[in-house]
Amino acid sequence: MAGHSKWANIKHRKATSDAKRGKVFTRIAKELTIAARDGGGDPEANPRLRLVIQQARAANMPNDNIDRAIKRGTGELEGQRLEQFMLEGYGPGGIGILIECVTDNRNRTVADVRHLLSRNGGSMADAGSVAWNFSRKSVIAIDKAGTNEDDVLVAVIDAGAEDVKEEEETFDVYAEPENFDAVREALETAEHSIKEAKLAFVPNQSVELTDGNVASALKLLDALDDADDVQNVFSNAEISDEEFAKIEE
Repeated sequence: MAGHSKWANIKHRKATSDAKRGKVFTRIAKELTIAARDGGGDPEANPRLRLVIQQARAANMPNDNIDRAIKRGTGELEGQRLEQFMLEGYGPGGIGILIECVTDNRNRTVADVRHLLSRNGGSMADAGSVAWNFSRKSVIAIDKAGTNEDDVLVAVIDAGAEDVKEEEETFDVYAEPENFDAVREALETAEHSIKEAKLAFVPNQSVELTDGNVASALKLLDALDDADDVQNVFSNAEISDEEFAKIEE
């Protein structure tokens, strides 16, 4: 199974800035509102809401912010009517990109994403032309310190995990979405330190970027990730350790 692009490592470090943290809170608030709107405000009866609350707490989002976002979803507080949808595109080097959007104005968001793609060497794609190459997965990242891949596998294999991939600072555990809670609980029981837990679109086949396309592809992915109405960006770009080292320099 293809893993996350090393772009995720760059994003992780960028997220430490105040500006990025503010955007993380905005994104989580939108997800809380939509999850509560679609499944109710009780996290015990709404697995999606329960997951987003966990993400909010992991990001140190204040409890008042969490409560307000949920109440906007249940109608207890007034708020904008939000719509969630996916756009698809191509980027430098032929990479495929899924762009998850949440907005109160679909036409504005589509136009903004189209502009960002065309300005940064990409293009919009027809619905389904990129999505076919991605699978929805649970992805739980645990701290590598004090553990090894075999210990992680032993902890999660009976809970329904499919794969464990070693990254720079984490072991990333992959599973089907329906096994998210079971795998997370197995990791907690084994006292592994969970750094991030989410549902993601993971590419089935990746495209390895070469020197001529790495910088331009990362510029496009960053531009999309920074867009106000974009919640998540997923791509099938792979960057070798050598190319990644050049970017970090």
